[in-house]
Amino acid sequence: MEINGRTAKTIFGGSAPKQTDGSSWHNSDGILDNWSKREWSDGLQIGSLEDLDCLCVQTENNTYEITVLSRHTGEVMVRGGQFFPERTPVHLAGSSLGGSFLKLRGIYLGFNLEFQFDGRRIVTSRVKSIGMVVE
Repeated sequence: MEINGRTAKTIFGGSAPKQTDGSSWHNSDGILDNWSKREWSDGLQIGSLEDLDCLCVQTENNTYEITVLSRHTGEVMVRGGQFFPERTPVHLAGSSLGGSFLKLRGIYLGFNLEFQFDGRRIVTSRVKSIGMVVE
């Protein structure tokens, strides 16, 4: 995986996760019980990283370079997609399926990323892979 001339080692990638019964999470995004029982093993929490760690996140439509500014608050610098052609400071709200549930400050395969920027909510397409940029 490569972003802006830098190499990123894939740490999560592949198909969207399935529930224990084999069905897709996207078919049950409104069921709190399924959401709370999910293992959350196919992604990461920004809080588990170090400040200034850099990720390469590929979605269905774009590739994003995300640099952690504050792992405790979710403040990041992002570049990618139509809304962030240049490095832009934003708040990484978390991952969702486009409904009312949000995994705060998390990035997970098969889920949409949600950023808060300039009073707006920016939602990406679904995450396909997550890589750690190596220097």
